[in-house]
Amino acid sequence: MNHTDSNRWRTIDIVVAAVIAVAFGVVFWAWGLVWKAADPAFAAAPAAQAIMYGVWLVPAVLGGLVIRKPGAALFCETVAAVVSALLGSQWGGVVIVQGLVQGLGAELAFAAFRYRSFRLPVAVLAGALTGLSAALFDFFVWNSEYALVGYRLPYAALTVVSSALIAGVGGYYLTRALANTGALDRFPVARDRATV
Repeated sequence: MNHTDSNRWRTIDIVVAAVIAVAFGVVFWAWGLVWKAADPAFAAAPAAQAIMYGVWLVPAVLGGLVIRKPGAALFCETVAAVVSALLGSQWGGVVIVQGLVQGLGAELAFAAFRYRSFRLPVAVLAGALTGLSAALFDFFVWNSEYALVGYRLPYAALTVVSSALIAGVGGYYLTRALANTGALDRFPVARDRATV
């Protein structure tokens, strides 16, 4: 099988990517409620709430690590955002565009390694880049009216850190945990079990 064939999506790739996306779309919607409920806890330092951000970026990294094909990170993050919007996200339809932008960040990390490396450092990079894309989106779309030094810059920095840890490291170990159940036996990640 040449590399071009290995990049072609199989039916099972589409189904599993859709399952990941829909499951996380529900998580996104619920996490929005948790985020809102946590507002008072961050009243003294509102920008610090961005440390919770990474949960919204897990499907981009998870999708890339499981499917291992061009477009997987983008697909999973965007479809998850669509599902959360359909469920009634408090941020409305803008989250769909936001999901697209966030998915691109992770996609760049996997593309940089030509969809051939899926180790922890690549997962962390994917998490950090999807966090960076999220931070840039928020910087200009949601947070443009807030103070630069007092809010926007620390919020952006914490978004990247949260995403590297929760989406990157968390996504990597979630992928391994799923592989260990046998649920991903029809994916290359199943062959990695012995090496992790």
